[in-house]
Order: sequence, then C-alpha cells, then structure tokens
Amino acid sequence: MKSLLILLIFSSGFITNPEIPNFRLKNLDNRTVAFNSIKGEQFTVIDFWATWCKPCVKSIPKLVEISDEFKDQGVQFIGISIDGPRNLAKVKPFARSLGMNYPVLLDVNSEVMAKLSVRAVPTLLIVNSDNEIVYIHEGYKAGEEIEIRDKILSLLGE
Repeated sequence: MKSLLILLIFSSGFITNPEIPNFRLKNLDNRTVAFNSIKGEQFTVIDFWATWCKPCVKSIPKLVEISDEFKDQGVQFIGISIDGPRNLAKVKPFARSLGMNYPVLLDVNSEVMAKLSVRAVPTLLIVNSDNEIVYIHEGYKAGEEIEIRDKILSLLGE
C-alpha cells in the first residue's frame, strides 16, 4: 500500500524525481553546503518553510522536539527556507527564536523546491540513506507531528 501511494504521488507530478540530488545551498553563515555532507546516516528529514508561513511557525518547534529525539539514531533534520531576498535578513533570527538546532539552508530563488516539485510550505520530505524520498507530508495542523514522529519510528524499525 505504501509503495502504491508513493508511486501515485510521483506519477501525479508532485515530485518528478523520487531521488534527492546532491544540491548545494548557502547556510545561515553564508557558507555553501552540499546535501550529501549534512544528510543523516539513516534518514534525512527536509522541511521546506518560510518566515511568513503561519503553519510553519507552528510546526517548527514540534520538528525541533522530534529532531532532538532522533538525532542519536542517524536521523538528521534540515530546514530549507524559501524566503526571497526581501525577507532574507529575517531568516537567521527567526530560526534562532524557534530553537532550530539543525542545519538551515537558504533556497532564496526556490530552485531546490522547484527541482523537487514541492508546491507549498510547509512540506516535509523524509529521505533514506540512498537519497530516495520515502515519505512526503504537505501542510501542518496541530497534532500532525505525531504522524511524522510515528513515520520516523516506523522507518527506523524496517
């Protein structure tokens, strides 16, 4: 069933390539970072967000908690801000204020977002060690962090 759902998502054009390329983006210290150099040993959770996104503001603290829970199990979280040049100065203080203690990258022109056919924020992808997308979650409502946490637990148990 899970494979069928993933196949349907990919064939519907949501994400045209089920594999994450080794993209490069700047981090909050203005250093270019390659995805493969910061990805997790087991899984990588990529969260596309923006400072102006109200559901993102609600989801990020929950993701920080989940990140803390799984950091010693080979699960790396990466936040990717899609804020444009006008909001760029807000990203670092925003990330600090929400306690983001995992890498935050800047997709200022939404190039990585477009390559992955991500259409909304927040969108969360879980990627395995082979850089294959194994889970996609779009949007956020209170309580959905439980589903995300359970999915990570399930994937670690496979």
